[in-house]
Amino acid sequence: MADVNQQRSAVPYAAHPSTPEHPSVPIPPMQKGLGLMTAALTSAQIAALGWNLLHEDLSLPTAVLYVDKLNHNLAWMQQFADHYGAVLAPHGKTTMAPKLFSMQLAAGAWGITLATVQQVAAAYQHGVRRIVMANQLVGRQNMAMVAALLDDPGFEFFCLVDSAANVEQLGRFFRASGKKLQVLLEVGMDGGRTGVRSAQQAEAVLQAISHWRDQILLCGVEIYEGVSEEESAIRGLLDRAIDLAHDLARRGLFQRAPFLLSGAGSAWYDVVARAFSAADAGAPAQIVLRPGCYLTLDAGAYAVAQAGIQTRDPVARQMCSSLQQAMQIWAYVQSIPEPTKAIVGMGKRDASFDSGLPLPALHLSPASGELLDAPAHWKLTRMMDQHAYLQIDPGDRIAVGDMIGFNICHPCLTFDKWRYLPLLDKQYQVIDVIQTLF
Repeated sequence: MADVNQQRSAVPYAAHPSTPEHPSVPIPPMQKGLGLMTAALTSAQIAALGWNLLHEDLSLPTAVLYVDKLNHNLAWMQQFADHYGAVLAPHGKTTMAPKLFSMQLAAGAWGITLATVQQVAAAYQHGVRRIVMANQLVGRQNMAMVAALLDDPGFEFFCLVDSAANVEQLGRFFRASGKKLQVLLEVGMDGGRTGVRSAQQAEAVLQAISHWRDQILLCGVEIYEGVSEEESAIRGLLDRAIDLAHDLARRGLFQRAPFLLSGAGSAWYDVVARAFSAADAGAPAQIVLRPGCYLTLDAGAYAVAQAGIQTRDPVARQMCSSLQQAMQIWAYVQSIPEPTKAIVGMGKRDASFDSGLPLPALHLSPASGELLDAPAHWKLTRMMDQHAYLQIDPGDRIAVGDMIGFNICHPCLTFDKWRYLPLLDKQYQVIDVIQTLF
C-alpha cells in the first residue's frame, strides 16, 4: 500500500476543441441579452459568452455541474485507488457524458465501465478504447455490434459470463465472425442479481469456455457487491471470488496476464479494494474498481455510504478530505399559494425521486442579488411531473421569481433526465456544456 500522505495532483478540467472525438455541442436555447443562442459552439466559445447562473442567463429548471468539485472528486478517487494498487474503470452509465469520460481518463482511469451495448458504442464513438461491459452479452445484434468494434485492434473489451448457455451462444457467433471475445466469470450471491451461485455452476461455465477456448478468452473474475446492504454478505462474496480466482490461476485457465479481479460499485468500494489488494490469488492480478457516483456524489444514499467509508477505511480516514457534491438542480419559485407552501418549477421530469426528494441548499433573490444557504426547515414534501411542493414557514423571506439550488439524491437517475448540463466555475460562470448520450 502506498504512503497515504502522498498526494496525486488533480487533473483540472480542460476544454476540448471540436474534433471527431470531442464534437462541438449543440446548445439548447438559453436566454442571453437580445436573443436565443442555438448554434453549435465549442467549449471556448461557450465560455466566451459570459453566461452566469446567478444573473439568470440560463433557462430554469436546469441541472448544473461544478467543475472545482468534479476535479476534487477525480483526484480523490484516483488517489484512493492508487493507495490500494488498483485501477479505476468508472461506471459510465451514471453520466453517459463523453466529456466526463475524458476527464476521468485524463485523471488516470484505466478504462470505462458500461452496462449495455448501446452505451458501449456511444463511448467508443467518443474515443473510449478500453471498456468493461459489466453485464452479459446476449443477442445476435448486440454480439454483432461488439464484433464490429473489435475490428479496431486498439480497442479492448470485456464482458461477463455466468452460464454455459451464454458461452455457447457467444462461442458460435464469434467463431463464425472470426473474432475473439474477452470475458470475466461473474460470481453472484443468493437472492442477488446475475453471477454463478455455486462451484458446480462455475464449473459448467468453465467447461463451456474450454470448448470455445479459441474464441472465448477467460480473462478474470468479477463481482457486483451492491446487491447487498450487509457487509458480512459482501465479504463472503469477496472470499468466494478470491478462492475461485486462486483455483483458476492454479489450473492455468486464465488467458490474460495479469488477469482481472474486478468489483465495486459506489457504496462498498473500500471493502472490495481492501479485500482484493490483500488477496493471494496465486498469479498476478489487476484489481479493477468500478464506482460511478463518486464523480458527483449526492445528498442521499451515496453521501451516507461515503460517510461510512470515511469511518471504516484506514486510507479514506487519512486522506485530507472526502468526496464533494458536484451536481445541483436550480429552479424558480413560481407560486406561493399558502403561507406554508411554495411551488417550485421542478419535478420528477427534472430530478431523481427514487431514493429521496431533492434537498434545498441555496436560495437566491434576483431582486437583491443575495445568495444564502436555504433555511434548514425548508423541505420538499411532494413532487409531480414539473412541480415540487416546498414546505416553508409563514413570514419566510421567499418570493415568486426566487431561485433555489437543490442537492439531489441518486445522480444516475438525475443525469438521465438531461441532455445538456452547464458546467460552472466557483463564480457560477458557465465554462462549458456537458452533453449526455442516454
